[in-house]
Amino acid sequence: MKKETIVVASSNKGKIREIKEIFKDYDVLSIKDMEDMLGKKIVVNENKDTFKDNALEKVRDLYEQVGKKYICIADDSGISIDVLNGFPGVHTARWMNADDHMKNLELLKRLENVPKNKRQCHYTTVIAIKGKEIDKIFEYTLDGIISLNVRGNNGFGFDEIFELPNGKTLAEITMKEKLELSPRRKALDMVIEYLKNYKN
Repeated sequence: MKKETIVVASSNKGKIREIKEIFKDYDVLSIKDMEDMLGKKIVVNENKDTFKDNALEKVRDLYEQVGKKYICIADDSGISIDVLNGFPGVHTARWMNADDHMKNLELLKRLENVPKNKRQCHYTTVIAIKGKEIDKIFEYTLDGIISLNVRGNNGFGFDEIFELPNGKTLAEITMKEKLELSPRRKALDMVIEYLKNYKN
């Protein structure tokens, strides 16, 4: 039986690998794969003010451009720091033209005199999915605090400054432990459950 195809609004290899791992019963294609298949450029926007609206904008843009026979998935994720009024939030990936490590050092600088009990932060992922009769979003948030310094080598993004209740940063735990906590993983698991029930 031919597998159903899911198109992901991303060409990020790590993200596609993670999604393929979870969506084993589907044929998972990236934007790049679709561009090669269709012979045209695909453009998805994310100009909104919330993770939810960004994910919806991306998935609807993708769906319109690839055609109605696919299920499309888009996500938007980021870190929000309470004492900075939710900054960087939806701008997590693009608030500063620098690599992740430099951005993390800058965030630590902004929190220099903030005591540990006031450094609460939230890592949110919203996944939007769209198909012929599907238009849904799934959301998951992991709470933590911003560490006092950069720690750990196992992560990327803001992992090295996102401290868990056990005192370790996301970059100090194993990949297996991280996947069990990952908001993207949790939200994708919700999508899988939904699609299973949707078919039955």
